[in-house]
Amino acid sequence: MTTELIERLRNALALPGHQSSDFDLNPNTELPVGRTLRPAGVLIGISLAGERPGVILTKRSSALKHHPGQIAFPGGKQDEGDADVTAAALREAEEEIGLPAGLPEIIGFLPAHETVTSFMVTPVLAVLRQDFEIVPEPGEVDEVFSVPLDHLLRPENYLVESRQWRGQRRYYYTVPFGPYYIWGATARMLRGLAARMEQ
Repeated sequence: MTTELIERLRNALALPGHQSSDFDLNPNTELPVGRTLRPAGVLIGISLAGERPGVILTKRSSALKHHPGQIAFPGGKQDEGDADVTAAALREAEEEIGLPAGLPEIIGFLPAHETVTSFMVTPVLAVLRQDFEIVPEPGEVDEVFSVPLDHLLRPENYLVESRQWRGQRRYYYTVPFGPYYIWGATARMLRGLAARMEQ
């Protein structure tokens, strides 16, 4: 089962595809001319230690200035000391949830995703064959939880919703799970993975 899943993931990530963005569902958005996109990496960590493979997600602290209370992957912007976006994703995952840097087994990458906050985010997909002690970073992470991978790989579980944002109606993907409202860039990247796994 584990070997088959990893092979399916590798094959899905190897498929050709285009970058995604927060503007996929909002093609009329006017972007600032000459904007600079900052590189970032997030970790789509698939835990294989439980009965069902699950994707590890965080609920950001409600006290944060940016994206308070939102569901997100562990990860963040690439710092000067990071060799690349993979290193950034692993460093941030260790800082945010206590994930040992040597535990994730990198499987591959999804196409980069451009966010409305001017980041070019590379989703780094990895499997975790062992459990680890989860230690949420105080002040940044309110909760760490797992969503069954099979739930996230079903395209029918994704909805398109909208809200007013800066005077315009903005559309975005959501993939609700229990009490967790997963939306925006996180849901869009997961929707991309689901589409690839379906091919």
